[in-house]
Amino acid sequence: MDYNKTDPEFMERFEHFAFEEVVNEEGQTLDAPTRYMAILAALIGCQGVEAYRVMLPKALDAGLSPAAVKEIVYQSVDYVGMGRTWPFLEAANRIMEERGLSLPLPGQATTTLEDRLEKGAQAQADIFGSHMKDAWKQGHINRWLAANCFGDYYTRTGLSLAEREMITFCFLAAQGGCEPQLTAHVKGNLRLGNSKEFLMKVVSQCLPYIGYPRSLNAAACINKACD
Repeated sequence: MDYNKTDPEFMERFEHFAFEEVVNEEGQTLDAPTRYMAILAALIGCQGVEAYRVMLPKALDAGLSPAAVKEIVYQSVDYVGMGRTWPFLEAANRIMEERGLSLPLPGQATTTLEDRLEKGAQAQADIFGSHMKDAWKQGHINRWLAANCFGDYYTRTGLSLAEREMITFCFLAAQGGCEPQLTAHVKGNLRLGNSKEFLMKVVSQCLPYIGYPRSLNAAACINKACD
């Protein structure tokens, strides 16, 4: 459906805001691949699959690599669950195939089923501090978190560790109701060099897609973590 024909006044204002005002706001700009990385992660977080289908081709055209796109989808399963990741995996595959990309893409795994726990625990420590090295011993969910979330996904190539923490911030901010985890991951971002100013830019660029309440909550978590 062509919303510019069915809803011209609405689309005029939305497109001006999202594609001109927000993108070019002084002091809030991001390079195009980073901006689209954040937006795609936010759309998964808020379950905006129709908008994802619109934005993914733009992201690829702007230079975001197919590998990065797939890594965003894969990592989202730990933060939104497979029940909500599946439609985005389907959408990404369909769009890539339509663009002539050969699937599967080259593998990005760096762990095995034997060493994923050890390497995942190390990734947690690299992000949050050395006290996390033995956090997996606190119970089976903590062990799964280290081995599965961090060992299976954070250790993959295709995105840097700092980029992975940034997209996690977007998953959590966009779905809402995860403010304690969001605040913790702000701190993880800061440890990896993603500054307060950078994270505020990420929130700004995601705002048209996740709305003001969740954006304001994300900004509050950033400020809380930086106090």
